[in-house]
Amino acid sequence: MELKELGLDQWFTSRAQQLCDPTHRIARITVVDRGWFMVRNELGELAVQATGKFMYTVKSSSDMPCVGDWVCVDYHDSEGSASIHALLPRKSFLRRKSAGKTIAYQMIAANIDLVFIVQSCHYDFNVSRLERYLVMANDGHVEPLIVLTKTDLVSEAALKQLISEIREAGITTRIIAVSNVTGAGLDQVKESMFPAKTYCLVGSSGVGKSTLINQLTGCDRLKTRTVSSTGEGRHTTVRRQLIVLDHGAMLIDTPGMREVGILRASEEVEENFDDIREISMNCRFSNCRHLMEPGCAVLKALKEGTLQQEHYQNYLKLKSESASHNRAHTDKRRKTNTTGKNGHIFMKRKSKNRK
Repeated sequence: MELKELGLDQWFTSRAQQLCDPTHRIARITVVDRGWFMVRNELGELAVQATGKFMYTVKSSSDMPCVGDWVCVDYHDSEGSASIHALLPRKSFLRRKSAGKTIAYQMIAANIDLVFIVQSCHYDFNVSRLERYLVMANDGHVEPLIVLTKTDLVSEAALKQLISEIREAGITTRIIAVSNVTGAGLDQVKESMFPAKTYCLVGSSGVGKSTLINQLTGCDRLKTRTVSSTGEGRHTTVRRQLIVLDHGAMLIDTPGMREVGILRASEEVEENFDDIREISMNCRFSNCRHLMEPGCAVLKALKEGTLQQEHYQNYLKLKSESASHNRAHTDKRRKTNTTGKNGHIFMKRKSKNRK
């Protein structure tokens, strides 16, 4: 494949000219699995490692290459092996707070044109979680599209009710309802994908992402598992990978996410809840927190029933979570910088004493 077919444009080319040596080739990360990488360019696909020099520049896990990234690669041994020397800047990305108590980013994928946010119409449907995914997309400058799967397990009336719940929460994102059993909606998904553009699937385990990819590729490329006795899906995908479809579009599959933590995304929360932001323009105070302040238009809308209680509560929760993680992340960076500075001073004094 030519690099432009893999999504390379002038934006990346100009940055590669600044970062890559003349002997390097540009390649795109297609697989990340437990510390090793697969890259692809006009020479084909190859397993590579990051050089020690590159690893020395890495300050956090988010600085490591992820699926969809463009990198500068040096080929060795008649192009039979290669190593990563530099990572090109990202035009867009998907990231979340690392799972658990760790206050850090976890990169999911990079340089994405559109993200399919997949939820099942059966057990997985959750508007609050959907709002978290939309904040994630906003944070990384990625256009979102909602895909509701397993529509064959619910009635037409129930499907309309689910879509109504999404709209009542102020979410205007395009929605495609899909059944991997009947094939309904699959053509709409295919028509949303174009050659040389990159798409990503995100969602909980078992919502039908791998099955959807198999439908789009026309073959059983990815393993799938039957649902559990409760009707819930089972986890299948264990690594992130970029797949090139027959018509030239690229699709990134990701493992199911149990947590969609928000980190340093207060502005993106505001943008995602633009209905609340619009209502807040009528608040008495410009710095209104929409909690107990007099003259709060948001609380008034809540009381009058024009704003949903659940939607409002999720807004407050995401704002609070983002602020809390932001403080913890700032404190962590401050401590790291202080430790590094003290260590530098200590080594400098030690060197002087030796003299």
